[in-house]
Amino acid sequence: MCFGEKSLAPAIPILETPRLSLQPLSLSDVDAVQLGFPHWETVRFMSRMIPWPYPHDGALTYIRDVALPAMEKGRAWHWSIRRREAPDRLVGVISLMEGPDENRGFWLAREWRKRGFATEAAEAATDYWFETLERPILRVPKAVANIPSRRISEKAGMRIIASCERDYVSGRLPAEIWEITREEWRARPR
Repeated sequence: MCFGEKSLAPAIPILETPRLSLQPLSLSDVDAVQLGFPHWETVRFMSRMIPWPYPHDGALTYIRDVALPAMEKGRAWHWSIRRREAPDRLVGVISLMEGPDENRGFWLAREWRKRGFATEAAEAATDYWFETLERPILRVPKAVANIPSRRISEKAGMRIIASCERDYVSGRLPAEIWEITREEWRARPR
């Protein structure tokens, strides 16, 4: 997009949860992403499209050349995950994207795991997918070995619809596609 050109994509809002503020990803997040993201336990179950070892300009290249253009075109929605009590500190990223079998992804920096933040962020993003974007189905691929991610999908009422193998940063692994429909999302116990 050229300077001065108006975006045709709707503005991506800040999403608030009881403990988190999900803020639209921006170039100001580059340093925090570059610091928090490139750790083996974070990337090992992510798409092999992620370069590994992660380059020194990996966050800048991704945010500037992939995430922001997709957001501008209205094909993806990326948020930095921040604690409401410390909104200046990025603790992870969550994304929604158009695609037949991959609509949501997220990561948290190592020190912020096992606190329920990923579940809380996933719930807010999933609600946005169904209630604001009015999508009928959300699908999420994941490595079978990625137990914490599988638990988040189970808690959300998702179910496995396919088993396959996928290429991850750590190699080719057994994988599953998880799914939930808008009707199932709305009917689940809260």
